[in-house]
Amino acid sequence: MNRSDWNRWLIVVLYSISMAWVEAAVVFYLRTHIDRIIPYQSNPLPVVGGFAPVELCRELATLIMLFTVGWLAGRDWRTRFGYMVIIFGFWDIFYYVFLKIMTGWPDSLANWDILFLLPLPWWGPVWAPMSIALLMLLWGTFVTQFESVAPSFRSHWKSFALGGAGGALALYVFMTDAVRTVREGEMALRNLLPDWFNWPLFCLALALMAVPVASAAGQALRFGPSR
Repeated sequence: MNRSDWNRWLIVVLYSISMAWVEAAVVFYLRTHIDRIIPYQSNPLPVVGGFAPVELCRELATLIMLFTVGWLAGRDWRTRFGYMVIIFGFWDIFYYVFLKIMTGWPDSLANWDILFLLPLPWWGPVWAPMSIALLMLLWGTFVTQFESVAPSFRSHWKSFALGGAGGALALYVFMTDAVRTVREGEMALRNLLPDWFNWPLFCLALALMAVPVASAAGQALRFGPSR
């Protein structure tokens, strides 16, 4: 592995872990204020002042911050996207690690969590986003550290298409209950508590998302570290 690439990867990872602490701290403050350290309970999203629009903007701002650093770290479109998903992957995993340290929650990877609020509330067990995050950081690392020459989009479009389909399917699984509830209005969405996670369909989504990871890993084994 090229030393400069390794240093760049390390700095990006340190940034993402630091952002994970900030994210966990903000969620800790917010959930303490509304008495919802455990998110899966009655009235999971209570109406408190003007928190809703502020929280939605905060989530969007966090994503912009993560993706901006990834864009600055990369040299071309593929490595830029690679660093973006590295940051997202480490950030998501260490968010739960730090939340456990701060609050004692989650008790297990099977605990339900409100994963995101845009455009509708996402619900799922903790293991689900963490498994996606693991695939993201693996793919990003292979792409940014083990590809001496970026392959053309044409040569890998099938794996990208399958990975994209898997991502869309995962989003559907996370938001399927919210999609069914949205017609009932805002209060119905706020009080939504899913009672079953469609893990068979989600595992299919994971398998599809693993295709570009396997493709990048094969590229890494074939050509070795970047030069």
